[in-house]
Amino acid sequence: MQEQEPKTHSSDPTHCCRLLGGGPQCPKPHGLVPPQETMPQTSVVFSGILGPGGSGQVQPGMGERGSGAGDLIFQDGRLVSGSLEALMEHLVPTVDYYPDRTFIFTFLLTSRVFMPPHDLLARVGQICLEQRQQLEPGPEKAKLKSFSAKIVQLLKEWTEAFPYDFQDEKALGELKAIAYRVTQCDEENGTVKKAITQMIQSLLLSLAARSQLQELREKLRPPAVDKGPVLKAKPPAAQKDILGVCCDPLVLAQQLTHIELERVSSIHPEDLMQIISHTDSLDNHRCRGDVAKTYSLEAYDSWFNCLSMLVATEVCRVVKKKHRTRMLEFFIDVARECFNIGNFNSMMAIISGMNLSPVARLKKTWSKVKTAKFDVLEHHMDPSSNFCNYRTALQGATQRSQTANSSREKIVIPVFNLFVKDIYFLHKIHTNHLPNGHINFKKFWEISRQIHEFMTWTQVECPFEKDKKIQSYLLTAPIYSEEALFIASFESEGPENHMEKDSWKALRTTLLHRA
Repeated sequence: MQEQEPKTHSSDPTHCCRLLGGGPQCPKPHGLVPPQETMPQTSVVFSGILGPGGSGQVQPGMGERGSGAGDLIFQDGRLVSGSLEALMEHLVPTVDYYPDRTFIFTFLLTSRVFMPPHDLLARVGQICLEQRQQLEPGPEKAKLKSFSAKIVQLLKEWTEAFPYDFQDEKALGELKAIAYRVTQCDEENGTVKKAITQMIQSLLLSLAARSQLQELREKLRPPAVDKGPVLKAKPPAAQKDILGVCCDPLVLAQQLTHIELERVSSIHPEDLMQIISHTDSLDNHRCRGDVAKTYSLEAYDSWFNCLSMLVATEVCRVVKKKHRTRMLEFFIDVARECFNIGNFNSMMAIISGMNLSPVARLKKTWSKVKTAKFDVLEHHMDPSSNFCNYRTALQGATQRSQTANSSREKIVIPVFNLFVKDIYFLHKIHTNHLPNGHINFKKFWEISRQIHEFMTWTQVECPFEKDKKIQSYLLTAPIYSEEALFIASFESEGPENHMEKDSWKALRTTLLHRA
């Protein structure tokens, strides 16, 4: 393939750096097909919730839900719509009925679009009380105990899947109130009481662990923003750069994958639902602290931006053209290794960094780069046809993951910004309610399916050995500000057209006044 001069890429390289950012590169809604009949393979964390092959269909032996069942609409045995009240009643077990676990996960996840978790919990408590009052303590004592055990099981699945729903005193109080009612049904041997005690202890431990993890991550400072040289003060060639820390593209790609999996594992299903609930017209009922709980999303998004800027910094601060060429080719190889691993997020961040204007304009440097590999990478991330090429590659990685025999083959790290936009547009394009007033549950099946698939990817254990030295550099190396990148770029290769000359002149004037 003939070498090409780099294009001055017109696409904004930050289009995949900002959550829900607008612009011409926003993808069209993806996954707007009828929901699949089965959920994807479940991870260890969610397998107990969804069950093997959970589909949202009414299973034999599940029993029929009582009074509210008439407000639920099924197609081919699959729940597709219903009133909010009927859906809440469908969530609560009876003596001879227990909800499908896929429905439990989907409804607990998506119901927060319509009401905060503590309100749902309160309504569940009311329905439980109504059910309990229909059972006589004497002749139907066995049924009462069976009903209580099912309620405890539902609460257990809720607290394990969405522990953050119980972070405030209101929700925790509702949980304890329900627990108190059901323990009265088993006062003789205390089996139910013991199960509830264990459930609450596990919940409190989970909440404490999440809180400590968040506090730790908040203390980790982001890479310092280096404002860079003030005209003709380029860093010495001997200054340490990424090649001085790691010169093997595969090893660096593996360490990037380590960081990705560590950071993405802190994202939970309810965090992703906030993408919807924060933009929904009904979001005036959000529970306390919801906005702050987008921290894990913002931190992961920030990592993408930092990696892009680090790539640009490493290239622009190199003094000699020969070394800059080597740096560009190195990052192209790293991005290719990320692609092979299935780490599409780091791959996109690296490509975005090389497409930033201060790097893309270095035509003399790019003319020495063997761009064939880079052209292939850009083809994979071509935004045309709603990122069709990327989605094909992602589908291939997903299929590989589902049949994997090793942890390495299980790795799938999607471009997070595109995943977020898919969920967002899926929500915005399909209405919450149907003309008859029912909740469009088919829409929420699909949202839940995509979020669940993402969660299975986040639970993969990284098979690569951790290199603290490399990771420390990636996470703490100073990065240039946008202004500093342009200074370094113009000092490496002077402005070539009127627009660049005007920009360089304005930048120098600003720096002189600042000095």
